[in-house]
Amino acid sequence: MAAAMAERSANASTVTLAAVQRRAGVSEEAFEELFEDREACVLAAFELGVERAAEQIVPAYRSESRWLDAIKAALAAFLRFLEAEPELGRMLVVHALAGGPRVLRRRGELLARLAEVVDRGRGESLPGRVEPPGVIAEGIVGAVLAVIHNRLQVERPEPPIELFGALASIIVLPYMGASVARRELTRPAPPPRATGPERSELESRSGYGRSRLTYRTARVLGAIAGYPGASNREVAERAGIVDQGQISKLLTRLEGRGLIVKIGESRTRGAPNSWQLTDGGEALMASATVRGAMRLPRDPDVL
Repeated sequence: MAAAMAERSANASTVTLAAVQRRAGVSEEAFEELFEDREACVLAAFELGVERAAEQIVPAYRSESRWLDAIKAALAAFLRFLEAEPELGRMLVVHALAGGPRVLRRRGELLARLAEVVDRGRGESLPGRVEPPGVIAEGIVGAVLAVIHNRLQVERPEPPIELFGALASIIVLPYMGASVARRELTRPAPPPRATGPERSELESRSGYGRSRLTYRTARVLGAIAGYPGASNREVAERAGIVDQGQISKLLTRLEGRGLIVKIGESRTRGAPNSWQLTDGGEALMASATVRGAMRLPRDPDVL
């Protein structure tokens, strides 16, 4: 059903049961054993899309403790899901709108839950700022989906992840202000997190022993991993380092070891540094080595 609707695109609502049955290679009798009608099949396809997307989004969101980082991780995971599962992604964002009353009701439930998560951004409002009303979160969710919906409808859409900066900016603006929104507009999406066998492979490839990695160094790498494009000052704040001279030395050493790299070198002279992990840095961050070092006592940094 999802594939047939994706093929018909703007005419997805005209997809017939006969077309779906032929595509699935089942008889009318077999179909009726599974679904009472066409809408039940659309709803099942929608629920499958929700399940597949949640497998990526929920762990990404829960992996971060700060609302901003969690929202960005979840957004990046959803955009990558849309690219990896384009037919189910279009079912969620586009075709559900014409799916029937049961699909629309289920969609509304999910949007309400998403709005609750976004609404937690009110806790990030700066002192002195007027706290946005709860309805703002509903507007943000609607706006983000509208942008994605429009992009998915074009003949040759750009990779969904290319929308990350703009969408992150839309989400944070009402809660954290224009300066943060402008900053997020140009930040790259956080890298996907490796798990299971993939993490083990990355750890072995990194070749970086725990005995050589200190708490402070792990915190710096973690700050850059969670906030790609961070400046020296932002890395220091997130890593809990007060001395700017110390953070400069640490960053220089990490750059020399090939774990981080400056991005945006062609920017205006005098602009702050903007750091990002290299492939080696990402491999190290995916390993248990860094996770363990970040839980160690604060030892003198020997890197």
